Amino acid sequence: MSEKRDSYFTIKEASEGFFKDRGSKFFAYAYANHCENDLKLILKKLRKEHNTAKHHCYAYRYKQDYSVFRAIDDGEPKNAAGKLILGQIDTKNLTNVVVVVIRYFGGTKLGIGGMMNAYKVAALNALDNAEIVERTIDDIFQVNFGYPEMNKVMRRIKELHLTILSQKLELNGQVVFSIRKKDSQNTLDAFTGLKNIDIKQINED
Repeated sequence: MSEKRDSYFTIKEASEGFFKDRGSKFFAYAYANHCENDLKLILKKLRKEHNTAKHHCYAYRYKQDYSVFRAIDDGEPKNAAGKLILGQIDTKNLTNVVVVVIRYFGGTKLGIGGMMNAYKVAALNALDNAEIVERTIDDIFQVNFGYPEMNKVMRRIKELHLTILSQKLELNGQVVFSIRKKDSQNTLDAFTGLKNIDIKQINED
């Protein structure tokens, strides 16, 4: 059985691209995006900015495991736009990304081949202009302990270079931290060896 993915690639921030062929203009926009609710706001904004354009084609891939995707042709011939845009996202091995390409017709038909090339190049241009970053997939743990165990817990957290997300250091202490998935088992073992300390994973597997 192959090892589970514990990192993914996405873009750091929004970027733009452009392509022109025989008068037709293709404006491309790439966004770091995680869900369809945010996508609705993006499309609403772009349709307002480009209210005379007839086609707002787009594609996205979501989730840390790259499992959710969609390609929309928005009135263009089937698979002549959205599929090509998604292909550029996949070529760069990205997720949590949406790319929208907006077309203004220039008066001369490009043909299916020309149209497909235009959407492909415009989308690629937007992604080429983006900064690609690698993000780790982390597990989140919660540690509960009494006041006498506080020093042991905090020392172990420091030794393991854990990222504290929240903490409550009172009579009954609690610390929530994250750790890269590949290091989760070793981290769990390090805490379960301590007495009077309860640790549990609280994020979905």
